[in-house]
Amino acid sequence: MVMQSALENRVEVLSELSDAYREILTSEALDFVVQLHTRFNPQRQELLKKRQERLEEINAGKLPDFLPETAQIRKGDWKAAPYLDDIQDRRTEITGPVDRKMIINALNSGAKVFMADFEDANSPSFSNNMDGQINLRDAIRRQVDFSAENGKQYALNAQTAVLFVRPRGWHLEEKNIVADGEPLSGSLVDFGLYFFHNAQALIEKGSGPYFYLPKLESHLEARLWNEVFVFAQETLGIPKGTIKATVLIETILAAFEMEEIIYELREHMCGLNAGRWDYIFSCIKKFINYPDRIFPDRVQVGMTVPFMRAYAKLLVKTCHRRGVHAMGGMSAFIPSRKDEEVNQKAFAKVREDKDLEAQTGFDGTWVAHPDLVAVAMESFNKVLGHQPNQKDENRSQDYQINASELIDFRVEGGKITEAGLRMNINVGILYMESWLNGVGAAALYNLMEDAATAEISRAQLWQWIHNEGVRMDDGREVNLTLYAQFLPEELEKIKAYVGEDRYQSGKFELAVSLFDTLVRQDRFEDFLTIGAYQYL
Repeated sequence: MVMQSALENRVEVLSELSDAYREILTSEALDFVVQLHTRFNPQRQELLKKRQERLEEINAGKLPDFLPETAQIRKGDWKAAPYLDDIQDRRTEITGPVDRKMIINALNSGAKVFMADFEDANSPSFSNNMDGQINLRDAIRRQVDFSAENGKQYALNAQTAVLFVRPRGWHLEEKNIVADGEPLSGSLVDFGLYFFHNAQALIEKGSGPYFYLPKLESHLEARLWNEVFVFAQETLGIPKGTIKATVLIETILAAFEMEEIIYELREHMCGLNAGRWDYIFSCIKKFINYPDRIFPDRVQVGMTVPFMRAYAKLLVKTCHRRGVHAMGGMSAFIPSRKDEEVNQKAFAKVREDKDLEAQTGFDGTWVAHPDLVAVAMESFNKVLGHQPNQKDENRSQDYQINASELIDFRVEGGKITEAGLRMNINVGILYMESWLNGVGAAALYNLMEDAATAEISRAQLWQWIHNEGVRMDDGREVNLTLYAQFLPEELEKIKAYVGEDRYQSGKFELAVSLFDTLVRQDRFEDFLTIGAYQYL
């Protein structure tokens, strides 16, 4: 269909529009989104170029450091603007995709916050994105009840979690909506449609339009979001500062600009989050051509290794100094319905992880499954008690972190093992196939795999294979020959795991082809899903 906007852009929606989708993609809503895109997309494109320039500098040997030109911001005595009481206590947050069942279960989970995810946990098909907008609109108005095919009824409890929404990152586009033949920014589509339809309704409920912002690599990218927020509020007559955002620090470059990111968004800022899985992926990616910075198996890179502890401490110190929440990372464990022994061991690890976060000074944390809410809540209850957070805990003297600590990726006792190599192949292909089928959060081997965790698997394979002389703990060199030997063997395991019928009826042939190309090609692709997006 083609619509004419007030800006005289020809807006084309390239997918079939149901009556329900037309309620989201009204001419007024599309006009608003196109205004955002027209005004801010040139800046977005320039910032994406800057990302590439910074990567080239790193490849040329210029290591990241705190910015000298923003030293006065880091030294200054300032704080972010205050925010409402409904987001002062965030001790446990649950995250997941924007399907209707997930939204109800997450809002009912007992968590303080639910982050509805259009990004890493969402396969961005047009139907997933539009259904997600409908589901969130209905949830805000308490009209989200439904009956499943098995007859089970789903409805919201009287008290629910506070809703945050994560739009797609700046690097992603929405191919199904174009203006003057140009695909719109996925970030601006997700943000714009949600804000247009729901900001006023959220305010009337005593809450507000709250967001998580992913994949930022600089304070300039935060500045662009702030400009988007100001424009959106002015355009729709919403008081300035009503929007509140938590920024995920999930790239190594953003870790050096935490203060500046908070400063740029200070009117709209309510926290930073330690997006640990994407952060590990970013550390591998930005130094992927450095043979002296080879990472061990992904299971060996946890929050207790030195560079991750430095990152966590710096985040807590920075947030509390500036009066905003420091949010801990995701626990990706999915409880087993069959193996209680597996559950007990996993729960113990989750509890240990959440205890460490609470003791480090975080104000809250993430889980991926409702069964983990109580476990995480217990860890933070022990530290917080009846206090909503520990933002008043000043760690400035205790947490003195220098630049070298953030990029010292040594992991004591770290090894590359055959099991780790095989797991990266196996999980990478399983996730890619799930994503191609429209499922962006895949429960695999009792873990919730999303794009971030799959990216670690893919990036590690590339790093190990394309840096000469990388060896496993048994002395064998990791190369394409060894990868080619393991690949068919892992495919047989995948068949056994999913079943022959599921394997034959699925999209495994395409998934293997895409994944194999990413691993083999000489140039490392920034994101595994960008090339695959054309197949959705």
